[in-house]
Amino acid sequence: MAAMLIPAWPAAAQRWQMQYFYDKSKSTFNITDLRFLSDKRGIAVGFLSEGRRQEPTSVVTNDGGAHWQAIALKEVPLSLFFLNESLGWMVTTKGLWQTTEAGRNWVKLPKLPNEVGRVFFLDEKRGWGIGGKKTVVETEDGGHVWRKVAAAAEPPGNPLYSAYNWIAFATPLDGIITGFNLPPRMWGPDHPGWLDPQATLDQRDTPHLNYSLVTHDGGKTWRANSASLFGESTRIRFANTGYGLGLVEYSQMFRYPSEAYKLEWKTNKSETVYKDSKFSVTDIWLAPDGTSYLAGTLSQGKLRSVIPGKVQVLTSKDFGASGWTEMPVDFRAVSTRVILSGADDKNIWMATDNGMILKLSPAKTEH
Repeated sequence: MAAMLIPAWPAAAQRWQMQYFYDKSKSTFNITDLRFLSDKRGIAVGFLSEGRRQEPTSVVTNDGGAHWQAIALKEVPLSLFFLNESLGWMVTTKGLWQTTEAGRNWVKLPKLPNEVGRVFFLDEKRGWGIGGKKTVVETEDGGHVWRKVAAAAEPPGNPLYSAYNWIAFATPLDGIITGFNLPPRMWGPDHPGWLDPQATLDQRDTPHLNYSLVTHDGGKTWRANSASLFGESTRIRFANTGYGLGLVEYSQMFRYPSEAYKLEWKTNKSETVYKDSKFSVTDIWLAPDGTSYLAGTLSQGKLRSVIPGKVQVLTSKDFGASGWTEMPVDFRAVSTRVILSGADDKNIWMATDNGMILKLSPAKTEH
């Protein structure tokens, strides 16, 4: 489906306004995750970087982002999951931490499998952890004891080059875990694309295995699937209407940086709703009222993940059937990746990976 873009909204419309920016000359706040637990409470985690030095840190708010308090962390955070306004978990490079005060204090839980990079909980006790080497583990005591989910090992592919990267539930019974197998290429982590841009661009993207684990009984059993596809599924957001919004991100060599799709999870049907060669979507949001948001950056060159670009957000109330509308964003928002988080239809925030947090402000009433 070709992307149809409607011009930016008028001056009185909703706009993304900056609430917080870590603006220091010698260091950067690299935000790795953002969660808003209500219309008042929110937390962003990451690390301050100055040269090779990394200082784990977070910023929290209890007034909807009007004021932010910096709180030091003991380990570099990877991701967050919150069950309610107070109870949450943080996966770090060295383990799992739990908070009962919306991120103002953290207690480390017993050892989490090293490969886990993300967790999801259905309630205070039952949850899952996912990550590298085909790792999927489950807990029934809030994250103190973990055991392997056998179905995660079923898809083909070398575990050394395989990972599960996202988990979401549409209902307490219906959930999905996505992952991929990506064989090593000439330019791996030790040889980033910017080291030899032309060699990177000369490569051709090839299909590889994408994984999914699906449950319809609240995680008691999982059905494994695999298919050879381009790109990796990196986000799925569900609404209780029976529909979801998904995101696939592609390599530097692919003709599109990303693709958003509408998912009818009750029938497992999907259709592309947006793709554009110049807009790298890095996160999506599906509000309770069905409004979709696509957030990312405008590509500044073929090596998209290297050069920061202007942040852009598109929205639609019908999954793009009548087009996508560009929303005004603070001109200072420049990034390589952005993260979305919302508390309800009217309270939605966005964080950049270089220390800026913006809020979607309400439309102004014209007289």
